[in-house]
Amino acid sequence: MTLMFPTRFSVIMLAAGGSAALLATGLIFQAIGYAPCDLCILQRWPHVAAVLIGAIAILWRPSKALIVLGALACTLTGAIGVYHTGVERRWWAGPQDCTAGSVGGVSTQDLMNQILSAPLVRCDVPAYEILGISMATMNAVASFLLAAVWLWSLRRA
Repeated sequence: MTLMFPTRFSVIMLAAGGSAALLATGLIFQAIGYAPCDLCILQRWPHVAAVLIGAIAILWRPSKALIVLGALACTLTGAIGVYHTGVERRWWAGPQDCTAGSVGGVSTQDLMNQILSAPLVRCDVPAYEILGISMATMNAVASFLLAAVWLWSLRRA
């Protein structure tokens, strides 16, 4: 009996499919009413790139450069997820256009203008959590795992 190890092709399909699944999950949550903030949307673009890179690698010869690009795309979205988690946990300030700041020393009129011009979805409030873990955190962990899968494909024949 011989053991079947995954091929480079199947590992790349797993990595690109993982990014596609994360994108689909985000879109499903959006469809059922959890509107994404600006950072949520920003996290999606590297996944789109990873899916496209995976498609190119599957349709043509999967070069080392494509594999590294896929890993970098997943690492980038993971890093954005870590940043977004920090904004949600108030470890650091987020983008001014999607987080709440201090209102001390702000006139009533200026405060009203800020409220009226603020986006409806804030980046510093998790849209959904499971056991205290936000979607941004889940995306970060999953994305770093997918980056590792991309790099694992380099070792496959």
